[in-house]
Amino acid sequence: MVMLAGLESVGKSALFRGLTGEATGDEANVRGSTVVCRRCRVADCGCEVVDTPGIRVRGDAETTRMALGAAGEADVVLMVARGTHGVSEVETLLRELDLRGKRSALAMTFLDKAPEVVEPLAAVYRERLGIPVVVVNARELDEAGRGRVLEAIEGARAMKGQQPFGQAGSLPHLQMDPETTLFENKYLGPWLALGCMAAMFAVPVYVAYQFASWTQPIVDELVITPLKVAAEGWPELLQVMLTGGYGAITLGWYSFLWAFPVVLLISMSVALAEETGLKDRITAALDPWLRHVGLSGRDLIPVLSGFGCNVVAVFQTRSCSKCSRSGCVSMIGFGSACSYQIGASLSLFGASGHPGLFVPYLAALFVVGALHTRLWHGALAKEGAMPLHERAFLQRPTWRAVWWRVKAAVGQFLKQAMPIFIVICLVAALLEHAGVIDGVAAVVAPVMGWFHLPGEVAPGILFSILRKDGLLTLNSGDGALLATLGAGQVFVLVWLASTFTACLVTLWTIRRELGWQFAGAMAGRQAVTSVLTGGVMAWLI
Repeated sequence: MVMLAGLESVGKSALFRGLTGEATGDEANVRGSTVVCRRCRVADCGCEVVDTPGIRVRGDAETTRMALGAAGEADVVLMVARGTHGVSEVETLLRELDLRGKRSALAMTFLDKAPEVVEPLAAVYRERLGIPVVVVNARELDEAGRGRVLEAIEGARAMKGQQPFGQAGSLPHLQMDPETTLFENKYLGPWLALGCMAAMFAVPVYVAYQFASWTQPIVDELVITPLKVAAEGWPELLQVMLTGGYGAITLGWYSFLWAFPVVLLISMSVALAEETGLKDRITAALDPWLRHVGLSGRDLIPVLSGFGCNVVAVFQTRSCSKCSRSGCVSMIGFGSACSYQIGASLSLFGASGHPGLFVPYLAALFVVGALHTRLWHGALAKEGAMPLHERAFLQRPTWRAVWWRVKAAVGQFLKQAMPIFIVICLVAALLEHAGVIDGVAAVVAPVMGWFHLPGEVAPGILFSILRKDGLLTLNSGDGALLATLGAGQVFVLVWLASTFTACLVTLWTIRRELGWQFAGAMAGRQAVTSVLTGGVMAWLI
């Protein structure tokens, strides 16, 4: 087993992808983006390569423990260090990793940033450490570079000695820090970062809405309506399940139309922000503000990932410090609207004739989510989590890396999200046919009355607890129910359905990561905040 070991953002995941050809999809030019140990067999060398999370010096994150633990199990450790910070990072790895008697090699990345200095530095380490040292551009690893890395792995051997070498004679010195931009300005930086973060989601959501609004009437006329007419001769139960108000074809089409463009465009937007290094600059600039909420800049990375998928975001909180992880998970559960939730919300606002409600809805999610996190978890002290001292290099994205990430998100939507929603449609259709949905609506009507909502909306809220795109069940009957509601009622309805609790899949993931007690307490706190704020909104608007 060959383990890739290095600090954060040194190119381990890009190197792993280049060696294995695996569409890992979640590595990025942002610190702490790898949160699991990924394994893949490489036929060329007959070995298994393991990509590990970045080691965080003086950090208490779960990912650092995982990385250090994996080193002890490896047959070969391939240390990975940025050529631009070679001296400091190699010394840190020699200090943090126990490589006594372990077959080792060293890969120095970021060759494209300073080739004239990295090569001489690599020659010095070959002589002093007595191990193979290879210099590569991990982001664009060609066949020649890949061959050099595999050759270094095969030639790995125990080092002459393991101690820092910075004081043992002169080394070619190189410390090429990324360029300074307005993001690093104390006053303008946070506002610029906030604007860029909003644009990351506002632009793709706007484009997705325009596309879905233009496409829906065309497909309704050319496909859905003819199918309904053709189904009139089918058995009653089959009509109910496929083309009825909750039908897998009629309602399932709404899910695909409104959710898929959002998933596609947001995954592209986030991938571009990460590959260019912009996302890293945003998180660093907002670190001082986030500490008042109870989070650090590092914690913003999982929160932003939650706008793609909450489950992935919960896994990414492994890179958070222990003192802020619970608050970060809480913020994800409340304020990170996954792409399926965004698509469903867009659909409901559009079908009700109030598409402009989406912007205040998204702003309310983030603001109330931040207040919710601060209320239940408190502020974060300066020493409470490691600040983001270093910046990522701003660079042009590699389209192959962007494609890996987009392909992974689209694949998850088509293979997991859509099949689950079709099942929800079928279950809802059967429950409606059996009269259960009408019974539930009658029972909970008094409760819904507290929020100035009719009891008929209750099933949509219940289905949204299973999956956030369960909101789309409120579109049954071509949105007939939504058409009877005012703008304020639609806003409160979508608010309650999306914030009352995280979906069951997310809660199950939180239970696996942090235990039943935490998951139950978090769900209870979120329900309290959702109901109270929903009640205030109902009486105000």
